[in-house]
Amino acid sequence: MTAALRRVRPTDLPLIDSWRRDPDMEGPFNDFGLPPVRATVQGNLLVVEAEGVPIGTVSWQDVRYGPNDESRAVNIGIALVPSARGHGHGSAAQRMLAAYLFRTTGVNRVEASTDVENLAEQRALERAGFTREGVIRGAQYRAGAWHDLVGYSRLRSDP
Repeated sequence: MTAALRRVRPTDLPLIDSWRRDPDMEGPFNDFGLPPVRATVQGNLLVVEAEGVPIGTVSWQDVRYGPNDESRAVNIGIALVPSARGHGHGSAAQRMLAAYLFRTTGVNRVEASTDVENLAEQRALERAGFTREGVIRGAQYRAGAWHDLVGYSRLRSDP
């Protein structure tokens, strides 16, 4: 099965909202104890499909390393249904999202981070062409404790 990305359709909203309420969808590395935000067709969210069936979402947000537009980067995230994990869909989706962002924005850097214990996501990012940059200590507060993250990036000039 090959993964594909597409824009969110109005008919996707109930499914995405149900995913956002499902603790198995979020997994242990995304439990921030916040109420789910309702999905919309607008914004920085795309649906991941395999064989035409929605299996998750990818999203992105701006990060800044300086006040000028050239110092803007994009941080990406992914959420896949448990049954779709471990089949290469995450790597493919993150690779396609980075290519999409380089094609449609002026950013030079697409980055992602994941918990130091999330080895599956680390492998997925590396398969997607991201470079491991190092550990970001105590960066994320989740489930009542501070957690270290591993930072990854792809630059526009990367192969």
